[in-house]
Amino acid sequence: MPVELRKRPPPKETATPQPAAKRGSSSTVKKLADKAKAAITGKTEEENGADATAPVAEPAAQPDIPNAETTTTSAAAPVPDIAVTKANGSAAGSGKIAVGETLQLDGLGGTVQTNDGKDVTLKELIDQSFAGVVLFTYPKASTPGCTTQACLFRDNYAPITGASLSIYGLSTDSPKANSTFVTKQKLQYPLLCDPNATLTTAIGMKKPGPGKSTARGVVVIDKQGVVRVWEQTGPAKTVEAVLEYVKTQGMTETGAPAAVAAPPADDPVATEEAAKLANPDTKMDEVPLISTPSNAEQEAATTAAEVGETAATLDKPVEGVKA
Repeated sequence: MPVELRKRPPPKETATPQPAAKRGSSSTVKKLADKAKAAITGKTEEENGADATAPVAEPAAQPDIPNAETTTTSAAAPVPDIAVTKANGSAAGSGKIAVGETLQLDGLGGTVQTNDGKDVTLKELIDQSFAGVVLFTYPKASTPGCTTQACLFRDNYAPITGASLSIYGLSTDSPKANSTFVTKQKLQYPLLCDPNATLTTAIGMKKPGPGKSTARGVVVIDKQGVVRVWEQTGPAKTVEAVLEYVKTQGMTETGAPAAVAAPPADDPVATEEAAKLANPDTKMDEVPLISTPSNAEQEAATTAAEVGETAATLDKPVEGVKA
């Protein structure tokens, strides 16, 4: 039997894969360009409304700064409330001012008030003094530590002012609070009210931070604006620092050493007596030299006088009679 040969069907054609996109095609370049520009400007070509085919701008070259780090801040650095101008022209914020430093007094610390409401400046206080000013600072009137400090300056008023230094307390309290403090503690010196802490900051006695808290301390500034004492310390130490300055460096108006001219601080009675004796208007109590005689003493005195007169008459020579 003859074999019938069948034709095998032709194989099906497979789909030819699309050729891969060539590197550098327009769509790829556009995407890369958009990404690059977005990284620089923060916006895409479509958001900027620019031509999609426009070349991407290169970022501006930054100058080389050796050993410098680039930092980003959301706000400018805060400016200090007040600056202390030093003799060399540099400025100090609320930090310590140096002993021996000469302060430029014009405008320094702004205007403050005395407890009785008078406007004054630091320059005016120094100009009105004989040898300079003592400014002791305290956080709050009528509190225990501040009362101790104020009373120590009260009790040592004579030796400090005897060295021709004027005493002032300084705080951010109101005039009313400080006036009550003066009256209650019988202070002989004024208290300065600095509610905005301008003078407190200028002399380096403001506590660090955003508030207006005052650090406890003392500053002595002489007539030429030179800082002689600067200390932040406890109540007793503030007074001791001033007394040590008076003893070693302070001078009176006449040029005599203040330690010799000033009465002793630890003997208030002696201080008051010395002040009375030094005052020419003080009237001293007169004490009678003899007491009033009694009647018998008066009669005896009269008799003695008569006897004396008789004796004097008998002793007188008679005219024409030779002795």
